[in-house]
Amino acid sequence: MIKPGHDRPRVLIAWSSGKDSAWALQVLRQAGEVEVVGLLTTFNEAFDRVAMHAVRRELVEAQARAASLPLVDVPLPWPCSNTAYEEAMSRALAKVRVQLRITHVAFGDLFLEDVRQYRESRMQGTGLTPLFPLWGMPTATLARTMVESGLKARITCVDPKRLAPSYVGRLFDGALLDELPDEVDPCGERGEFHTFACAGPMFAHLIPVRVGEVVTRDGFVFADLLPGADGDGTSGQCAKR
Repeated sequence: MIKPGHDRPRVLIAWSSGKDSAWALQVLRQAGEVEVVGLLTTFNEAFDRVAMHAVRRELVEAQARAASLPLVDVPLPWPCSNTAYEEAMSRALAKVRVQLRITHVAFGDLFLEDVRQYRESRMQGTGLTPLFPLWGMPTATLARTMVESGLKARITCVDPKRLAPSYVGRLFDGALLDELPDEVDPCGERGEFHTFACAGPMFAHLIPVRVGEVVTRDGFVFADLLPGADGDGTSGQCAKR
């Protein structure tokens, strides 16, 4: 809950590069109660990609430019223990709190109570307040709202134990939502899939991407998204496969 005051809270968004963090940016900007001042992203040092989503750094940098926000990157070792992750995040937040004068950190979490409690516990003692602008929104409705509002995203990672590998690389759109099995959350909140947001009202312009190699690694199926469209006239849909 944002308390009214003369100065708007300055918010850093925990930026996974996916649709939920992108929509959190849109919701916060639309509400106008806070000033979003940056995007915070963790990168695997060994591969220079977003952890779990496996998105290339250059694509996340393109998102930041399209959102007109600075990107705050947090390098993580590989492999990365939970302790190493927490230490890296603590250092980054302490530094950026001073540099960007942030007061809050926003997360795109939707309904997993244990995840929210973990975020809140890590924020204690930092002088920063966590925000959850999408919390409690019905995910079936939220997913449709995203699509109907012009958000476009590509599925970058699929957990094959929860969703067929054939979904990786696909556009997150109405057709996909129609096809998802009933047991799969429409926003992939339980880890069924992860996405890269490549267009939408939170961006000044499209981030053209195309689907490269599909690989299976560590029990997950990944689509390597490459910068640039295929040249087939489909850049408005972030390029086809």
